This record gives sequence, structure tokens and C-alpha cells, in this order.
Amino acid sequence: MALDEPRDDDQIFDDKGIKFLIEKELFEQVKPVNVDYIDTVRGSGFKVTSALSAESACGSCTRC
Repeated sequence: MALDEPRDDDQIFDDKGIKFLIEKELFEQVKPVNVDYIDTVRGSGFKVTSALSAESACGSCTRC
């Protein structure tokens, strides 16, 4: 995950005022995509899951 400006080839989602961007071509390959903020004993961060992989983690936690 990264902060970025929208481009013409991006799919844009708005969830509770937070915008998420993903390239349309990539989105077609990995949908559905879920982004959750989680707290664990190891720290907190974002958990990203999609059809592409069972689980990947981003943010401040290294293994959620």
C-alpha cells in the first residue's frame, strides 16, 4: 500500500470517506480485495487479502 494520486487507469473505491485506488487491470485479477486495520500483540497495521494470495500484510506489523 502507498499514498498516491488517482490515474486514468485506476479503480477508485470510497469507504467511509477513505479513498482506495487500484489499477483496473490488477483489480480484475485479484478481486475481491479486503483492507482491514488490525491490532495484534505484535503491533497494529493493515491486513490486505485478495484472491491473488491467501494473505499479505502491510503497515507497521511485520506478521499479523
